Amino acid sequence: LCGYEYDGDEHSFTDDKCNDLRIIGGLNQVIESTILRVNYTSYDICRERDVMWPGTGCFVMTLSQEDEPNAHPFWYCQVIQAFHIKVLHVGLNAWCRSLQTMELLWVCWLGVEPGYSCSFWEAKLPKVSFVPETDDNAFSFLDPSLMVCGCHLIPSFSDGHTTSLLRQGASVARQPTEDDDWCAFYVNMYVVFYILLADDSNT
Repeated sequence: LCGYEYDGDEHSFTDDKCNDLRIIGGLNQVIESTILRVNYTSYDICRERDVMWPGTGCFVMTLSQEDEPNAHPFWYCQVIQAFHIKVLHVGLNAWCRSLQTMELLWVCWLGVEPGYSCSFWEAKLPKVSFVPETDDNAFSFLDPSLMVCGCHLIPSFSDGHTTSLLRQGASVARQPTEDDDWCAFYVNMYVVFYILLADDSNT
């Protein structure tokens, strides 16, 4: 709405700017979407589409906002829910003062395992795990236009389960029958190989 570039949720808004956004009908009028469709271009310049259902097991990837040397090129998150919200932006710097529909995803972020190295040459898949709930950015909202495509994460069975990332018990980030999480996941590059290949060719 404000025209800001995505910076990984580093930008903060004052109370006055937050008050400039009016949710029409209040939170009771928020519409939840049961299907998430992601259109993207494959490495061979073909149109592709991922169709997913928000919830446990719905993982997507976005471009990383890190600029450190050798930083992993992508960020990964689990889409918990997808929403449509009708809003009015009434701020002094509003680009549009008409009724607008915002699309957003409620996500749970995963981070690259510290100290773990991977590459095609090492024959090792990237390894990620859920960001601990004690981190303020463990859960956030994401603009769907920032998604690259869906991704396939394989549980690291040898690492087992844990309750240190998200407290034990029922959670919207888990299946109703689960009370813990996998310690880590491997990113199945063979499913998203064309994305990684395209990224390598541009570096």
